[in-house]
Amino acid sequence: MSLVEKLLIIEVAAQALLTVSILVWMGMERVPRIRRGEIAMEDIAVDRQAYPLQARLLSNNFDNQFQLPVLFYVVVLLSLWTGGTGWVEVILAALFVVLRYAHAGIHVTSNHLYRRFGLYSAGLVVLGLLWVWLVLRIVLAPSI
Repeated sequence: MSLVEKLLIIEVAAQALLTVSILVWMGMERVPRIRRGEIAMEDIAVDRQAYPLQARLLSNNFDNQFQLPVLFYVVVLLSLWTGGTGWVEVILAALFVVLRYAHAGIHVTSNHLYRRFGLYSAGLVVLGLLWVWLVLRIVLAPSI
């Protein structure tokens, strides 16, 4: 396995780590409150409004990790599967993951909407470039 392929796998793992970290943090916010009786199970069975703001922010961010990042996982796996990956994929993938960490950091702390939207949009652009690069690389590749 090449260095480029290893780096792409590390970037996928970093994105997965973000998702798991948000899940653990969310559990640490939710479970103790339920155990202490601060929140009744029937109040959270259908929606999240009974949770305090921090727990709702974490929950929303966790949900968000199954939106753009799913397309990221697919494009990286397709890049690895088709072969011929290079530094363009590594750089774009790393940039996407950094933007996702920054987005999550704002989402679960200040939740500053303009900054959060800017980071989300930048991540979307980077992800779009990664997809365009993959498609062009495959379409323009010489046939055997």
